[in-house]
Amino acid sequence: MPELQRNRQRDQKGFTLLEFLIAVMILSVAMLGMATLTGAMINFNKEAFDNTKAVALAQGKLEQLKNIPYGSLTGGTDTTQTPYTRTWTIDDDTPGTDMKTLTVTVTWSWKGESKEVEYTSIVGK
Repeated sequence: MPELQRNRQRDQKGFTLLEFLIAVMILSVAMLGMATLTGAMINFNKEAFDNTKAVALAQGKLEQLKNIPYGSLTGGTDTTQTPYTRTWTIDDDTPGTDMKTLTVTVTWSWKGESKEVEYTSIVGK
């Protein structure tokens, strides 16, 4: 009889319940870490997208201003691209005579914090 019990023990293959529970716990911790990482990556991507769009809005407005005749340049504000606000200013005779400094600022809010992108260019008569 003792020999029969030894053979049974050698023939048993597979996992015990304890081994299975440990494996499930390790897998659960890994999946939780990946879920947290995924959430953080979504936030980083959203912030990068907002920043890229703000840069495009600032560059676009600056190009529009460069195509306006020198004497007709005026400052202003544009809020049509929600949640972004574009503001542009024209400084006469800066940095020199017969020159204007164009500054376009795009602001928006990200998680309660104000973000800003600013582009500057100089045009002459």
